[in-house]
Amino acid sequence: MAKGYWVSAYRTISDPEKLAAYNKLAPPAVRAGGGRVLARDGLVVAHDAGIAERTVLIEFDSFEQAVAAHASAAYQEALAALADGVERDFRIIEGVD
Repeated sequence: MAKGYWVSAYRTISDPEKLAAYNKLAPPAVRAGGGRVLARDGLVVAHDAGIAERTVLIEFDSFEQAVAAHASAAYQEALAALADGVERDFRIIEGVD
């Protein structure tokens, strides 16, 4: 079974307080959903149309698990706290076997 990944590239952070509230709620929700943070807040070199802003990579044991974790009540609560505090490109992708 192929792993699943959350890839989140932040374009802008307009409200650091909302991001801080999200950062308190999201990690426990991700862990509860089986996610493991592989990269967060490190150095970024952007190419093409990329923006060298905050980037997060989270791994799940399966694509289905990644989708379910995003839909969970705990993660939806984190998203509500984040609201319009950031603009980001968030994707759930399937890994290769």
